[in-house]
Amino acid sequence: MSQIRVLISGGGTGGHIFPAISIANAVKELLPDAQILFVGAQGKMEMEKVPAAGYEIVGLPVAGFHRKLTLRNLSFPFKLIKSLMKARKVIKDFKPHVAVGVGGYASGPVLRVASKAGIPCLLQEQNSFPGVTNRILARKAAKICVAYDKMDRFFPKDKILLTGNPVRDNLLNKVNREEAAEFFGLDASKKCILVIGGSLGARSVNNGIINSIDDLPEDCQMIWQAGRFYIEEMRAKLPEAFKERVVVTDFISRMDLAFAMGDVVISRAGASSISELALLAIPSVFVPSPNVSEDHQTKNAMALVDKEAAVLVKDVDVNVVVKTAVDLVNDDSLLNKLSANIKLMAKPNAAKDIAEEVIKLAKSK
Repeated sequence: MSQIRVLISGGGTGGHIFPAISIANAVKELLPDAQILFVGAQGKMEMEKVPAAGYEIVGLPVAGFHRKLTLRNLSFPFKLIKSLMKARKVIKDFKPHVAVGVGGYASGPVLRVASKAGIPCLLQEQNSFPGVTNRILARKAAKICVAYDKMDRFFPKDKILLTGNPVRDNLLNKVNREEAAEFFGLDASKKCILVIGGSLGARSVNNGIINSIDDLPEDCQMIWQAGRFYIEEMRAKLPEAFKERVVVTDFISRMDLAFAMGDVVISRAGASSISELALLAIPSVFVPSPNVSEDHQTKNAMALVDKEAAVLVKDVDVNVVVKTAVDLVNDDSLLNKLSANIKLMAKPNAAKDIAEEVIKLAKSK
């Protein structure tokens, strides 16, 4: 086989998109002439982020099924049918040797069509508790790459590979604290709390920060990714007294610099965020989102808390999150313990290991 063709589907959030791009980059490193095509959901952030990374993407009209009774669910079956039809056309035209699903709305239709066409499929399950789509797709998948132990509760044991989650390529850039402080306009000598509510933001975390910002002492700084939906509101609500040492932004493009500056991170417990924090060994306070399927973020966080590798604050208790982070940043013994324990969970070669499996499957076709 002179040139392999890889189809990668999924997205919706940075937690799906950035690992997908990392897998694509790792495939290209191993096989520079590999052809890669992404399939995402129309209107979702992958339609912007994937082309920015240098890859072609096709959008499907697929959307999620809302668990609450809503008129929007009436369009779900029609969008699903149109997405299946478009997925068939994409696969017929592109003729992939392997299909990769990373989670998100587009993964379901694409991998369902691919498996029916006899194309080997690889699933990349990021969470400790998989969603319904991946549990269904697992029946036809050739390999399932996971990030947590004991996933044979959900998937066939003989298909599972413990690879970890791929992280963004630029996170391992060699940057120092002085460079990071200059980028954000902060003081390199003062402690800093980094708040990352996810690529779209997290309303309850943002409100928790505002409601407890008085707990941030004068000798402590903050970098706060509020998300594009909440940025103006949060900037308006931040008291004037904090504006010199609290940087509020919608999206952090240089996460390598943000992580270099952060002594403690406050974060949702998305799988990709956890993998990045483990790789960089950053002590973390997780506030799991209660609005995700199967409460999987709490399960993700508890996998670390049970190993004394992180601190958990429930979403309903989010108004104590600043105090919790400040207490942690001032406790060197606990900082060192959390850092050492979360580092043990890191899988630095995840993208390369998954890419190798993708290539093996493509060559088996």
